[in-house]
Amino acid sequence: MAGRFPGGANSVEDLWERLRGGHDCIQPVPTERWRVDGFADGKGGSGLIDRGGFVDNVGGFDASFFNVSPREARQLDPQQRILLEVAVDAFGNAGISNGVLADAEVGVYVGVVNNDYLQLQLADPDAVDIYSVVGGVNCMLANRISYHLDLRGPSMAVDTACSSSLVAAHLACQSLRSGETEVALAAGVNLILSPFTTFAYTRAFPLAADGRCKTFDASADGYVRGEGCAAVVLKR
Repeated sequence: MAGRFPGGANSVEDLWERLRGGHDCIQPVPTERWRVDGFADGKGGSGLIDRGGFVDNVGGFDASFFNVSPREARQLDPQQRILLEVAVDAFGNAGISNGVLADAEVGVYVGVVNNDYLQLQLADPDAVDIYSVVGGVNCMLANRISYHLDLRGPSMAVDTACSSSLVAAHLACQSLRSGETEVALAAGVNLILSPFTTFAYTRAFPLAADGRCKTFDASADGYVRGEGCAAVVLKR
């Protein structure tokens, strides 16, 4: 398995240490994302929660390692970038080399909901090109992994809202049990790159004013949005 998580936890091991230590991974919105004071709810208050769980350095990407041109890399959704990195790490941690994977019946199942980066690109029609599409639509999250590693099994993105990653893992297990695949990668990714989706959520869903999910507690008043990417390699 492999993953990238909030609070500077750039591996599964980092996440475990933060859980053991009771580390708080919720933080103010990074300044490079957006300015919180630029949004109001029309009622004299903020319409945008100013905290969340954010992954470090979502803009970093070694494009040459993945044979992606600089022009295409600029249009590539950071969700695709981080998922590619995590998928390669997961296979490496499983002791499975690229040579073993090539041309094999390996399935890729990815849970994903947001496509903030594509929305940001569409806001500037003059900057949109073919790479905006293949770099921004969610179906390509799984397909790009399959293409890069030359995998021949099913390759799909799954959107069932909050259960997307769990359903992706379920589909991967079904594929293994049926004999459709020899190995399956189940993954999930979520990055919060645009303020507009969060702004809409403040109108539609309860977001906690203090940025804390006080689950099953009498003081619970909503949830907080968070980022992350994780992948597990599954075999029969």
